[in-house]
Formats: sequence, structure tokens, C-alpha cells
Amino acid sequence: MSTQSTPGIDEPGAPDHPSRSDGFVRGVSGLIGGPLGDHATALDRPAGSERRFWTAVRIVLALTCLTLALHWVQKSPCQDGAWQDNEQYTRFCYTDVLALYYAERLHEGAVPYADHPVEYPVLTGYFMGALGLPVHAVGAGDPGINQGQWFYNLNAVVLGALAVVTVACLLALRRRRPWDAALFALAPALFLTATVNWDFLAIGLAALGLLAWARRRPVLAGVLIGLAGAAKMFPLFILGPILVLALRAGRLRAALAAIGTAAVTLVAVNLPAAIPYRENWDRFFELNTERPIDWGTLWYIGRYLDGRVGDPGDQGPFQWLDGNIPTLNNLSYALFGLACLGVAVLALRAPRRPRLAQLAFLVVAAFLIFSKVWSQQFVLWLLPLVVLARPKWGAFLAWQVAEVCYFAAFYGQLLGAATGRPVFPEGVFVLAATLRLATVVVLCWLVIREILHPEQDAVRRNYPDDPDGGVLDGTPDAPWVDRWRSRPAPDTASTVEPAPA
Repeated sequence: MSTQSTPGIDEPGAPDHPSRSDGFVRGVSGLIGGPLGDHATALDRPAGSERRFWTAVRIVLALTCLTLALHWVQKSPCQDGAWQDNEQYTRFCYTDVLALYYAERLHEGAVPYADHPVEYPVLTGYFMGALGLPVHAVGAGDPGINQGQWFYNLNAVVLGALAVVTVACLLALRRRRPWDAALFALAPALFLTATVNWDFLAIGLAALGLLAWARRRPVLAGVLIGLAGAAKMFPLFILGPILVLALRAGRLRAALAAIGTAAVTLVAVNLPAAIPYRENWDRFFELNTERPIDWGTLWYIGRYLDGRVGDPGDQGPFQWLDGNIPTLNNLSYALFGLACLGVAVLALRAPRRPRLAQLAFLVVAAFLIFSKVWSQQFVLWLLPLVVLARPKWGAFLAWQVAEVCYFAAFYGQLLGAATGRPVFPEGVFVLAATLRLATVVVLCWLVIREILHPEQDAVRRNYPDDPDGGVLDGTPDAPWVDRWRSRPAPDTASTVEPAPA
């Protein structure tokens, strides 16, 4: 029976200092005098000794709050809802939160699903109503207030609190590596997209679910992940890696408990809207089924290239898919399914059982890569997962630069569509989308490489196994894994009869 130990990396070390352990940070630290010294931090001091107020945890939390505050300032030109001369695009401050307060008729007091179809999963619809209807009630009694601005700011406070909850979960999951969470706190994607939509409702709940799983509470983890999946679909993808890792460890009971409670929670949250208001509830599924190729996706890039190669007037494969949505849907689902199958095989065949965050990142990234929709704020889905899966600054910053380039190019496309005058050639936007796609693929490749070579995994330098693994942490592989992985290939030479003398 194999164990989860690997020589040289299975002993937990002292708290991590990125200026020593991370090559990129160590190089940059030369600008301020070199790596952090032994007496420059309170992290390693014994319990009960004098400690400084600004510990790593407090610094990261403060940086997160600062980034969120700067995000609010960046969005402030759009808060009045006037949006004259396309300032929501020229000033990069568009947000669905404000736009949909009116589009979803919350300003009229419409109850989501009961009075109006909603294009989002139910918990997001409930959340919109829970904040929007009180704002409308106050506005009905005081016509002088700007309801849209009140609604946006109330959402900004709650979503910002959920972002802080997310980083707090990251810190709790990485107590020996608190500086990893600084990647989240300082991410340009957080600054640019935190309140573009309600994604942090799902992200915060999913982070709490991961923390509950790590604390060996699978039922609570299932409830929280089920709630997160009722807000946005992607957190449900975490359940697949949990199941595969539990299969390899021979601890299926905990995984099935989490999956079962997540399913029950998801159904329970949906039923109050699905039964009495079926048509309005079904709008989310109809919209996702009917949507053609969206901006910035793999399919969009392919459609653009179709128009640049071949004979004029000929229809390329991606252009054909754009007109045949059912086939596009099936192909997208099939590619994602194959990617998930590949991740499962990787998890079972890897020399050491992968960490949960590594597999979760790969699955969610695969969904975005092959999806026909990749909205600007979907970068937030990957942000906490990459912090947990591969907390290294070099490739992370390259990805973030690509996301910033895409953000700017995307708003140029929006402005061109609104005015009818292109801001720049479409090829510029396609290039930005390609860079975003390429950097995510590179991150996937780097995570896969560290799964196959666990001695390169930064997290394992400070933890003996998987700090996110919960009941799987430190558990040896099931006996069948060794037999399956070490099964010799058939000896074809022994099956060939000798030639006659």
C-alpha cells in the first residue's frame, strides 16, 4: 500500500516567506534591499512573545479592503445611472448590478421569478430581490433618492464583504503560507471586476465550502457548495475532484455525503421558484441554450480566423457552428467532458495524489476554455483557485496582465458597438482574447506539471499532504491504486511462438 509521502517534500516547514521561496519575488525584492531577514517579521516568533500589529494576515486583509475601495472609486462615475455619452465604456465603469436593477424591473418592485423572468440561477435572483425590493420600498416613500445608486452601493458593500470572506478562507486554508493570499488581494482582476456582476456571492460560498471540507465537515461543505451552485453553476464542478480524490483514497463516504447534501440543497433552493413560476425560472436555462458564440471565447477567435482564411464567401467551421447552436452546445459540452475525464485520469495516475485545489482549478479552467460564454468577470472564478493551486507570482502576473489587456480591449469593443464606429480593428480584440486564453492554458500546463512532479509544488514545502483535503489529508491511497498504477504492460514478446528450427 502506498502512502502520501515523497522524500524531500513531505516534512512541513516553517511559515513561508515568498522573498526566499519564490524566485520571482526574490528577484524583485532586490529593489528594496533583498529577501526579508529573520528579525523583520513576527511570523516566526514563539507564542506569547511580543508581536507586531501588522502581521501577514492583517496586511493581506487590509490590502484586500484597499483594492475593493479603489474598485468602488473606479466604478463611481457610473453610480448615478445616467451613463451619458457612453461613459460606462469610456470610463470602464459598466456594471450589470446597476443596469439590471432596471432591466429586471426591480425599480418597479417586481419580485424576481414571481413577476419577472431572471437570467441567473435562483440564489442570485433571490439575492437581487432581497437587496433591490427594500431599496425600491424606500425610494417609493422618498422619490428624491437615486434608487439605482443605492442599490449598487448596497450590493458593493455585501459583495465586498463576501470578497473579504473569500480571502479570509484563503488565509485559513494556508496558515503556514499567509502571503499566498496577497495574490488575491493585489490582483488587478479584483480591482477591475469585483462588482461587475454578482459572482462573489457564489465565490464566497464556495470558499466557505472548501474551508468546511478542509475542516472535515463534509455535510456542511455540501450545503455551502450547493448554495454556491445555486448562485452560479461553476462551484458544483468542485464536487467532481472531491469524488475522484476520495475514490483514490478509498474514502467515498465523505465525498458522497458532500455530493448528496449539495444536491439536496440545490434542489431545495430551486423548488420555491421552479414549481410556481416554471417559465420565469426556466429563463436561465433557455438563455444559455439559445446563446450564440459570445465575445472573447475560443469559438469567437475561431470564427474570426474563419473570416481571414479560405475563399471569400466560404463558411468556415466556426462560422457554421455560430449558426447551428445545438451542435455548438453539444461540442462545447463534449470537449469539457473529455477535459474532465482527462483530469480524472491524471488524478488517478499521478505519482502522488494531487491536491484538491489543483484539480478544481483545472476543471473550472477547462469549463471556461471550452465554453461559448466567457464574461469579463469570470476571471474571479479562477482567482481563489489559482491562489490555492499554484501560489507563484511569475505566471500569475503574466495572466493578470493578459486579463487587463482583455478588459481594455473588451470595453473598446463595447464602445464601438454602441457608437457604430470601431475603436480599433477587431483583430486587436481577438489578440487580447487569445492572450487571455493562452495564459490560462499555460497555468493549466504548469499545474499539471506540478501534479506529475510534486517536488515542484510550492504548497507541499510547508504541508505534508493536502491542507484542503479534509478527511483525505494524510490518508494513504487505496490498495487498488498501487495495483492499477503498477500493472505491467502485456509482454508481447512472450506471446509470440518461436520460429521452427
